[in-house]
Amino acid sequence: MTTSTVHAPTPAVELAGITKRFPGVVANDAVDLRVAEGEIHAVVGENGAGKSTLMKILYGMQAADEGTMTVGGSEVRFSSPSEAIDAGIGMVHQHFMLADQLTVLENVVLGAEPTRRGTIDRAAARRDLEDLGRSYGLDLDPDDHVETLEVGERQRVEIIKVLYRGARVLILDEPTAVLVPQEVEELFRNLRELKARGHTIIFIDHKLEEVLAIADTITVLRQGRTVATVDPSEVTAHQLAELMVGSDLPTPSTEPRADDDHVTLAIRGLSIPAAEGRPALDGIDLEVRRGEIVGVAGVEGNGQGVLVEAILGLREATGGDIALDGESISGWPVRRRREAGLGYVPEDRHRRGLLLDAPLWENAMLGHQTTAPYARGPWIDRRGARDATTDIVADFDVRTPGIDTTARALSGGNQQKLVIGREMAAGPRMLIAAHPTRGIDVGAQAAVWADLRTARADGLAVLLVSADLEELIGLADRLLVMLRGRIVAELDPATTTPMQLGGHMTGASGDGDPS
Repeated sequence: MTTSTVHAPTPAVELAGITKRFPGVVANDAVDLRVAEGEIHAVVGENGAGKSTLMKILYGMQAADEGTMTVGGSEVRFSSPSEAIDAGIGMVHQHFMLADQLTVLENVVLGAEPTRRGTIDRAAARRDLEDLGRSYGLDLDPDDHVETLEVGERQRVEIIKVLYRGARVLILDEPTAVLVPQEVEELFRNLRELKARGHTIIFIDHKLEEVLAIADTITVLRQGRTVATVDPSEVTAHQLAELMVGSDLPTPSTEPRADDDHVTLAIRGLSIPAAEGRPALDGIDLEVRRGEIVGVAGVEGNGQGVLVEAILGLREATGGDIALDGESISGWPVRRRREAGLGYVPEDRHRRGLLLDAPLWENAMLGHQTTAPYARGPWIDRRGARDATTDIVADFDVRTPGIDTTARALSGGNQQKLVIGREMAAGPRMLIAAHPTRGIDVGAQAAVWADLRTARADGLAVLLVSADLEELIGLADRLLVMLRGRIVAELDPATTTPMQLGGHMTGASGDGDPS
């Protein structure tokens, strides 16, 4: 009688005991991750759980202090992304790494150009790109300039870029963060096609319903450790949320608002030209009343960001008027608008919301440094600023060792809670909240939603710009849709589905100028 040993298939990627320490924090604490060949493997967890650090180690952007990595059964240790790419690992970042002024073809081959007799072989590059597009259902026009593409198309360019470089393992970081439902469906079709052709996909996301819809396996990280690896068919979103943060999955919702006809923000005929082509804003009219949340939806690049900048005074309008509590502020500089009670939560907290290497008490002053308690006459009031920051940290549950900690040391969710706390603590009349929950986990997301609901109940007027359609539908009292610089629809959140909203955003519902 003979016996045989059945060996488990060699994983595409295996991380064992990965530990990464930073000053004052252990980002990864003996993390284990085993990703099978040809599967879609989701990695979920709160901000600060260690997901991004783990993926940066796998992609060669950072080095682990302890632990081992194997790719295709061979132990590896990457010192740069180029070494990871050579080993067949590619990464599609949440913030696309594309050159807008270049064509699709130029972006795809940039840094990996095929050559013939010492010059770039554009014909070969075009053939390779077109072959990849046909093979994986990622068709794009090689001659289109990236700046003309919709968000979903830009993401396809990023995926083709890593495939062009020979990636067999693809890491996707928050790939649905800026996509409408129709684009998410298209992305998932593309990922399933990649999987069918033998590729392995590691998928990082905060949207648990999406994770359950696309993943073959889910690994949950909490506080830098692996706490579970589960089969999505055997768990619910609520159970996943509990594994991540110890609580149920939050849902955005508000109670019906009390009638209040006072108009806090009134915009009439607001127009701003673009550098070329269509206007950036074309005759925008909108009102936000006291104690009301007005949601603004739109595929990224259709004027929502320009609208926010115009309200704040960062963009000069060529026509129209902006009024706060009945007083025109169109000619006012940014500081005067802020001092008059205009609060602002920027869509990119790193670029516009924080000084990452400054302590929290200095960050708490940003935008309010000319008013009490942060200033006394023309001088900064350090004691007042520190006391106010201590209150913000306590009131908004900013988890930090202390107010002298730098903003960079906080997780994304705690950075966002600091920004929102700063704005709320200033007692604004009008709050502009641009993508307030982008890139934060379900725990921090629930806290942000609660803050917005509380502010609305206290009479604050809120203009909410978001790419999260469930968030818009759940929180807003009224929904406006922007397409090509115009408001093309006003919808009732109580009767609108994400698919219907997505249809208006893309013009599939017949809104806007189709040309």
